[in-house]
Amino acid sequence: QVQLVESGGGLVQPGDSLRLSCTVSTFALDYYAIGWFRQAPGKEREGVSCISGNGGSTRITYAESVKGRFTISRDNRKKMVYLRMNGLDPEDTAVYYCAAYVRCGGDAVGWGQGTQVTVSS
Repeated sequence: QVQLVESGGGLVQPGDSLRLSCTVSTFALDYYAIGWFRQAPGKEREGVSCISGNGGSTRITYAESVKGRFTISRDNRKKMVYLRMNGLDPEDTAVYYCAAYVRCGGDAVGWGQGTQVTVSS
């Protein structure tokens, strides 16, 4: 069983940065791929980024809308996954969730309650 808790959201101005954190409670975090997705009111859920587990070389994916601005990373020893978000835009306003997968692109095996990110002047 995998439990995830997000933190780090908040209200920021356009152009600001935030770092979201995902605390993962599991016996072996390195087994799982961890991804971030977001949900904004009236919009479809969007996969933001995903970082593979440690079976082989690390693979990272980003949505086109965040490439060059967001960076995902993981610290298996601390059982943490991070999403660094730079150059935030009002279009990035959403609830951000982290989720665990056997592999990126697969079905989630667990996800958190989400953290609100609001970008507004």
